[in-house]
Amino acid sequence: MGSISLRNAGLVASETLFSNLNVVLGDGDRVGLVAGNGRGKTTLLRAMAGQGELTAGDIVRSRGLQMGYVEQDMPKQSMGLTLHEAVLEALPAVDRETDCWRVDVVLDEFQTPEAMRHRKLTELSGGWQRIALIARCWVTQPDALLLDEPTNHLDLGKLVQLENWINRAIGNIPVVIASHDREFLDVTTNRTLFLRPDQSHYFALPYSKARIALAEADEAAEAQRERDLKEVSRLRKQAAKLTNIGINSGSDLLVVKSKYLRERAEKIETRVLSVHKERSGEIKLGNSGAQAKVMAAIEDVEVRAPSGDKLFRIDKLHIFQGDRLVILGRNGAGKSQFMGLLHRAMRGEETAGIRISPQVVPGYVDQAMSFLPDKRSPLDYITGAFNEGDQRSKSLLAAAGFPLEKQDRPIGQLSFGQRARLGLLAMRLLQPNFYLLDEPTNHVDIAGQERLEEEILAHGATCVLVSHDRSFVRGLGSRFLVIEGKRLKEMDGPEGFFAEMAAELG
Repeated sequence: MGSISLRNAGLVASETLFSNLNVVLGDGDRVGLVAGNGRGKTTLLRAMAGQGELTAGDIVRSRGLQMGYVEQDMPKQSMGLTLHEAVLEALPAVDRETDCWRVDVVLDEFQTPEAMRHRKLTELSGGWQRIALIARCWVTQPDALLLDEPTNHLDLGKLVQLENWINRAIGNIPVVIASHDREFLDVTTNRTLFLRPDQSHYFALPYSKARIALAEADEAAEAQRERDLKEVSRLRKQAAKLTNIGINSGSDLLVVKSKYLRERAEKIETRVLSVHKERSGEIKLGNSGAQAKVMAAIEDVEVRAPSGDKLFRIDKLHIFQGDRLVILGRNGAGKSQFMGLLHRAMRGEETAGIRISPQVVPGYVDQAMSFLPDKRSPLDYITGAFNEGDQRSKSLLAAAGFPLEKQDRPIGQLSFGQRARLGLLAMRLLQPNFYLLDEPTNHVDIAGQERLEEEILAHGATCVLVSHDRSFVRGLGSRFLVIEGKRLKEMDGPEGFFAEMAAELG
């Protein structure tokens, strides 16, 4: 039996991120940890793992509890190792020779091909690096598991594989998962903790059901707030009336009673809290408009890997104004290569078989937001690239979730969530009418994902999307294409592909 207790836990940075958090996690509890970007999830996980501290409260673990913590990134010093060596490195040095068999057992759980085990991490995809991180933790046989954004960089196949592993392999130990993937949380958790500055909420429900319960709690809190404010107003009016009567009549008793009513009003007002709203920074897009009916026409085009190997063929594809096209396919099928090819054609590079309407103004973001200059600051980048002026740029950045003290930091030092928001802001300022979005929700919190979806739908923007986020794909797509048998084929919806991937890994 293992347990982790949070007692009056709190975290204050430049502002209060959460406070007075009291939760006990025990065997069988699989907790989804939900909050906006920069709202304390990683710090809380590190503190639970014994690798950091909070600013208030205590974290108590069962005696002898072995914590397993999966961070978001592989340690830089380990990137030169092979996958097998990186997992072996997690074992105590004295046990590596005798217990090396455990590495193969764990890699077998993740269906790791033999050839993949002996490739260096630098040669592997972000998805396989993520699997390596989880395997490094699991090989130590922890009694509790903490996962920080485990789905980032995973394609749909590996995401389903991870879901199956969590549900079948990890047993009954306590698990905490910080994630922005709504469907992943629904499949893998049975409890949800929403971190908030004043009053966090903990429900014995998976994410979607907990979200409904949270909305009901917020609605009840708002109704109570309105009743309390009405009572405050009533008490103050009554106090003022008694004060006037008391002074005019010379009654000390009425003056004392008036003071008592004012004190009651102040106590009620002090405990009245506004209903919480996520404040991770706004996401806004737009659509500069176009008259063309066909925005892009593609015929007899082969999409190839950087090595020149053929990935798939497009016989004929027309992308019409207002289409929200989702590209589905297995890892390595060529989704990102297709996005890059389409972007190059939109920038004016001559590409055989691709015709782009001259009215197209592209907005493109790739998975790594690689177009952002690491050494420049957000403020320097926005002012220099878009001629917005210093004050206008500061306002735009502040609205996107960058307080003034973060606007002058090098972009390379920003969190992944902050870089994602900066990239989306930069795309908006290009005033595009055709969006190319390659995994745009990587590192973007749930509130930001929902806002991005709303913006694309509201503006009727033409869009080609690659995403492993099933909730995002379902909510946004109007046309769906799958790379299958080295051909790009249109399908009625994404469910068949999702079901096929689940069946293959079931």
